[in-house]
Amino acid sequence: MKLYGYWRSSAAYRVRIACHHKGLAFENISVNLVKGGGEQFLPGYSVLNPNKLVPTLVDGDRILNQSLAIIEYLDEAYPEKPLLPERAFDRAQVRALANNIAADCHPLNNLRVLKYLGNELGQEQEAKTRWYHHWVTQAFDGLELQLEHSAGLFCFGDQVTTADLCLVPQVYNAERFNVPMGQYPRIRGIVERCRALPAFELAQPELQPDAV
Repeated sequence: MKLYGYWRSSAAYRVRIACHHKGLAFENISVNLVKGGGEQFLPGYSVLNPNKLVPTLVDGDRILNQSLAIIEYLDEAYPEKPLLPERAFDRAQVRALANNIAADCHPLNNLRVLKYLGNELGQEQEAKTRWYHHWVTQAFDGLELQLEHSAGLFCFGDQVTTADLCLVPQVYNAERFNVPMGQYPRIRGIVERCRALPAFELAQPELQPDAV
């Protein structure tokens, strides 16, 4: 199994956590998103991922893009330590929590959006930071309220789920951009408990071979 990613990519971070959670051995192959304009645009990589994004998972002769699709594939192909609950409605709730981050929040604040704001729209760093804070705060405001009803030790009860795999990388990025986190006690508590688990610790960006 090979995972093409970048140490600071939130999406790759999610998949690394899933692999470690399930005890799956994988080769971590770096696709540097900033070096030389971005290695994701090199012809060799764009064959694997025509959208020129990370992560990409190669499992034998199977190639998958999109972090949530990869995580669900891993959960179905390697069912030990499942990342979704058993009941259909519970599974839907976890997917909703995960997509609040992975679909609604993260795409507005990822590297290519911030670069476009600066390079194409001429926005200064202060404006880009305000943009980032606005969308992350809006997402966390809603998520904190949802967790009042769903959370136990983790986002959904006491089981590590896909929602936690999405939350921890998003909080990591929010901390990098100095988003105030004091008003989110549930989020902070869940992230603290997740970070104490080996799977989350091994997946930390700074522990990856390509970290700089």
